[in-house]
Amino acid sequence: MKSSLEDFLDQSIRTIPDYPKPGVQFRDITTLLGNARAFRRAIDELVHPYAGLKVDKVAGIEARGFILGGAMAHQLSSGFVPIRKKGKLPHETVRVAYSLEYGVDEMEMHRDAVKPGERVILVDDLIATGGTAEGAVKLLTQMGADIVAACFVIDLPELGGRKKLEALGVQVNTLIAFDGH
Repeated sequence: MKSSLEDFLDQSIRTIPDYPKPGVQFRDITTLLGNARAFRRAIDELVHPYAGLKVDKVAGIEARGFILGGAMAHQLSSGFVPIRKKGKLPHETVRVAYSLEYGVDEMEMHRDAVKPGERVILVDDLIATGGTAEGAVKLLTQMGADIVAACFVIDLPELGGRKKLEALGVQVNTLIAFDGH
């Protein structure tokens, strides 16, 4: 049985069948972002477990993680770190390869974005296979960050991403889970 939060979020997230390929149920949070009440509630729920904790930075994965992460960083009085696809940042970067469903890509962040020992929360809109989030965790830890947790609005548990991050010792928090892909 869904909680009232899950019911509320479920009504705020658009599902697009067969996108980007047949058989995929794409969970689109742009409808949640466009609804002031839903956006506020999602951010409040993402921030709640960390209220009162020392959090130096919130790291957001391109692109929806930027939106969520910026709002979270504001509420936590923390800095924000963008984790981007390679070639998008103008200063000296560090880079890591990560697995996608059909291949490998690379992401990067500025070399000076995180100092050793800084406490960081990683955020994105959705955790599926966990390849992108795992790459981001490796990138942050490579620079000496202490990962407080990784949080996501949506979990697709059948794809195993949450378990992949937990196997790395990362606490994972999500707001709603959907069956399937």
